[in-house]
Amino acid sequence: MPTFRNLGQLIDQDGDRSKVALIDLSGESNPRELSFAAIDEMANGVARALFARGLSRGDRVAILSANCAEYLATYFGIMRAGFVAVPVNFQFPRATIEFVIRDAGAKFVFCDLDRRSDCPSDLPVVCFGGSGSENFARFLDNGAFTALLPAADEPAMFLYTSGSTGIPKGVVLSHQSHLWVVETRLGGHELSHHRYLIAAPLYHMNALALAKLAIAGHSTIVLLPSFTARSYIDAITRYRCTWLTAVPPMIAMMLRETDLLAESDLSSVQFVRMGSAPVSHSLMAALKNALPKAVVTNAYGTTEAGPVVFGAHPAGLPTPELSVGYPHPKVALRIVDDENKQADQGVLEMKCPALMIGYHNRPNLPTPFTPDGFYVTGDVFRLDEDGFYYFVGRTDDMFNCGGENVYPGDVERMLENHPAVSQAIVVPIDDEIKGQKPVAFIIPKVDQQPTEEAIKRFALENGPAYQHPRFVWFVEKLPLASTNKIDRGALRELAQRRIGDL
Repeated sequence: MPTFRNLGQLIDQDGDRSKVALIDLSGESNPRELSFAAIDEMANGVARALFARGLSRGDRVAILSANCAEYLATYFGIMRAGFVAVPVNFQFPRATIEFVIRDAGAKFVFCDLDRRSDCPSDLPVVCFGGSGSENFARFLDNGAFTALLPAADEPAMFLYTSGSTGIPKGVVLSHQSHLWVVETRLGGHELSHHRYLIAAPLYHMNALALAKLAIAGHSTIVLLPSFTARSYIDAITRYRCTWLTAVPPMIAMMLRETDLLAESDLSSVQFVRMGSAPVSHSLMAALKNALPKAVVTNAYGTTEAGPVVFGAHPAGLPTPELSVGYPHPKVALRIVDDENKQADQGVLEMKCPALMIGYHNRPNLPTPFTPDGFYVTGDVFRLDEDGFYYFVGRTDDMFNCGGENVYPGDVERMLENHPAVSQAIVVPIDDEIKGQKPVAFIIPKVDQQPTEEAIKRFALENGPAYQHPRFVWFVEKLPLASTNKIDRGALRELAQRRIGDL
């Protein structure tokens, strides 16, 4: 396995450079196939051109674009040159996009045509597919480039949080932190035969980490510009993808396309890694039914500490279906309760080489690290007698109903055991007596028509009374946030409006 020193230089120079590295499905006509040599040369062209523009080591460079080959090559080129890559969530409102770019202190912006008007007017811009002086192909300074050797803890990228619980925060990640992630996930395995389907946005850790693994493993990436269920299924079939990564709502949407699934050959899929949101028993069962040959992993990771957290049990015990696994041998984990004592259920704290340096430009925030160097995730987990961990929910999502803590994920998993329920999301509404109380939005299974009374009765029979949803609404789809997770904030607003209309 090659030794990597700069996060922007993950291409094995001794490998087959003519092999297809990336199949770009962002064009409206034929897909583009780019070799490892082409990606490498494009990244070098970006690095050289940024140097020619007078940028200094450590300067931040923003990328505001949907997924495309140029995005990935630009990301690598920025870091090769010793600059800091700042992928920006293009689904943010324009004011938030500008805030992120300003907060990062970006000196330069790369974008695609659809996002050109969202770029600050006083910064230099190069546009993928643009024209004139902003044209990306004209911008490139083609030629050889030797990647800079980063210093210890030198930042490689800022990844901004979704802002769902406040102002987006810039997570500062070093070259060494994510080189460790890449090398640990490679683990000496032969991955070059795989085809990785990536449809999640590259500004999100889920997609970005997998893209780096695929490049380092000399595999092929099949890259969609964005996710739609039907294009996802079509890409699996057409390009014989072997490895899928997605957040659970994406998989749930795919599985509802029953007509297309029935006529599609998905037998190429060997691995499915779901993460970034809770996984239910019903979703896992439906996925295994659709992809019976695939190994399905219920994964967990954070922007602040990376995707390497859990793995297999050292004694070879099979991972329970809804567990995220046993602690990875290179990661230290502990669960802390409300009294700051280690417990079997509470907030997860972790320490590993992938930890962020900190949050950029946030001196007034409380430190997210404990005095002994553990990152406090804000995620609640449960530990079983065999040492397996189970994700319960975010502390941010937890609410109090009449003195009882309610974790929406617990209620959702219970509701999804109902034979007529495909997907359930629980959010709180304000209540003068209870403080807050749960309500549910439910997508029924195909050809099923459950009633509100039946769902409430099922909840009361299968969980504590305080958890049962006081109102149940049946919907055809659920709103997604910019990371393809369910937009709970939008559902809370909708619930309050519906209650107000009663």
